[in-house]
Amino acid sequence: MAVTSCKQGWQVIRTRGPGKITFWFIALLIGIAAGFAALLFRKGINWLQAAFYGTEDVQYLHSFISGLNWYWVVLIPTVGGLIVGLILHHFTNDARARSVGDVILGAALHDGRVETRAGIASAFASLITLSTGGSSGREGPVVHIAGVISTWVSNRINADGITGRDLLGCAVAAAVSASFNAPIAGALFALEVVLRHFAVHAFAPIVIASVAGTVINRIEFGGVTEFTLAEYVDLQFYAELPAFLLLGLTCGLVSVALMRSMFWAEDFGNYLQAKTGWPRWLRPAVAGALLGILALWFPHIIGVGYETMSLALTGELALHEAVVFAILKVAAVAITLGGRMGGGVFSPSLMLGALTGLGFGLIATGVFPDVSGSSSLYALAGMGAVAAAVLGAPISTTLIVFELTGDWQTGLAVMVTVSMSTALASRIVDRSFFLTQMERRGIHLAAGPQAYLLAMFMVARIMRRPDDPRAAEEDACWDLINEGTYIDGTATLEAAMPIFDSTGARFIPVVTLSADAPPELMGALFHVDALKAYNRALAATAAEEHS
Repeated sequence: MAVTSCKQGWQVIRTRGPGKITFWFIALLIGIAAGFAALLFRKGINWLQAAFYGTEDVQYLHSFISGLNWYWVVLIPTVGGLIVGLILHHFTNDARARSVGDVILGAALHDGRVETRAGIASAFASLITLSTGGSSGREGPVVHIAGVISTWVSNRINADGITGRDLLGCAVAAAVSASFNAPIAGALFALEVVLRHFAVHAFAPIVIASVAGTVINRIEFGGVTEFTLAEYVDLQFYAELPAFLLLGLTCGLVSVALMRSMFWAEDFGNYLQAKTGWPRWLRPAVAGALLGILALWFPHIIGVGYETMSLALTGELALHEAVVFAILKVAAVAITLGGRMGGGVFSPSLMLGALTGLGFGLIATGVFPDVSGSSSLYALAGMGAVAAAVLGAPISTTLIVFELTGDWQTGLAVMVTVSMSTALASRIVDRSFFLTQMERRGIHLAAGPQAYLLAMFMVARIMRRPDDPRAAEEDACWDLINEGTYIDGTATLEAAMPIFDSTGARFIPVVTLSADAPPELMGALFHVDALKAYNRALAATAAEEHS
C-alpha cells in the first residue's frame, strides 16, 4: 500500500507539478545535495593539492611552492592543463569549461536547465585546474555543479519554467553557502545574479536550500569565518568617507581592467589557435606552462590565492608588494581563463580587490595619518568593491564580505565603496563579467527580458503552415522570396522582427535553406503571431518576477 501511494504521489508531481510543501521539501533535498557537492569539490582540491604539491591547505599553497624544484613548479600546471584540455575536448562541443554565465543563461532561456554532460566534464576540468595551479576560483564550477543537480531533478519531475528556475536558484544558493559559509549572501546571490529578480515565491525555498548548504559546511568546518582581521578597524566616519568614494571609483576601474584582460586573453588565444592550427586540447597546457614559469618568481599567483588575501586583509604586505601582486594576479587570471583551463572569477576578484584596497589604504593613511583608520579596512572595502563589480552583485557581495570576515562594524565603508565601484564598472561593461560574456556570444541578457525573450521562439514553431486555414497565399509567398524577403525555419524571432520592421510586410515566407538546392517553402510567419508570442512571454516574465 505504501509503495502504491508513493508511486501515485510521484506521478502527481510529474504531471501536475509539486505543491508548495512538496516543493520546499525538494528544495531542502537539493540544498543538501548541492552542499555536499560543494564540500566534496573543496575537499577534492585539497586532496589533489596534497598529492601534487605536498600541501593539505589551499590557503597556504604558495608557501609550499617556494620550496619545490623549479621543474615541478612548471611541470605540474602544464600537465594539469593537458588533462583539462583532453577532458574538455572529448566531452564538450567547444572545449570550454562551463561556469556561472552558463547557469545564468540556463535560467533565462532554458527553463532553469543547464548542460549536464558538459557540466560534469567542466567540474572535473576545473577540479584539475585548481588542484594543479590554475589561478582561478572554485565558486564558478561549484555553481554549475549545483545547476546540474537541479537540472536532473527538474527533468525528473517535468518542472515548468518557473519551477525549474526556482530549483536552480535553490541549488546555486546552497552551493555558494556551502563554499563560503555564507547563508545570507548565498541566498541573495541566487536571486540577484542567477534569477535576477526577488520574487516572493522564490525566496522561501531558496533560503531553505541556502541554510541546508551552510549546515553541510559547518558540520565539516565549524562556524569559523574564512578570514580573520588582525585588529579592530575603525572608520573615521565623516573625514574618511571621501577616501572610500575614491577607492570605489578606483576599484571600478580595476575590475574593468580585470574583465577586459580576460576577454583580451580569450580573443588572443582564439587568434593564436587559428593562426597556428594547434589542436584545441593543447591550449590549456600552454596556459599551464605560462603559469608555471610565472610562478617561479611569483608563486602567489598559483591557486585561489587565500594566503595572499589574508596577508592583505591583515596589512602584512608593503605597498610595492600589493601593487606588483595585483598586476601579476590580473595576468595570471587572464592566462588561466583565456587558456580555457576552467575555474571561476569570484575568488580572484576578491584577492585583487583586497590588494587594490590595501595599496590605496597605505597611500591614504600615509598622506593623511591624522584622519585615517587602518589600511586593512581599505583592503576589506576593496575586496568587496572589485568582486561586486565583476559579478554585478553589489548586495550579495557586500554581505559575503561581512560573512567571510565576521566584521559587521565597517558596513558603511564597504557599502559606499561597493556602490561607487559597481556604478562605474556597469557603465563601461555590460553590467557584469558574466553578462558581458553572454553579450560577446550574441545573447543580450544584460538588456533585460525585452531583449532576450525573442531568442526563445523558433520561427518554425510560430509560423502558419500551408494547410492552415489562415495561411498566406503560396503565390504571394513566392513573390516575396523572389524579392529576397524570407527567413530560415531554424531562425528565431530575434532575426525575424528586424525584417518586419525594415520591410513593413504583414508576413514573411519561412523556407528551408540548403547549400545545393533552391529554398523550399515551409509556411509563413505573420507579424501579428510573432507579436502575440512575444507579448505572452513578456507577461509571463512579469508575472513570475512579481509573484
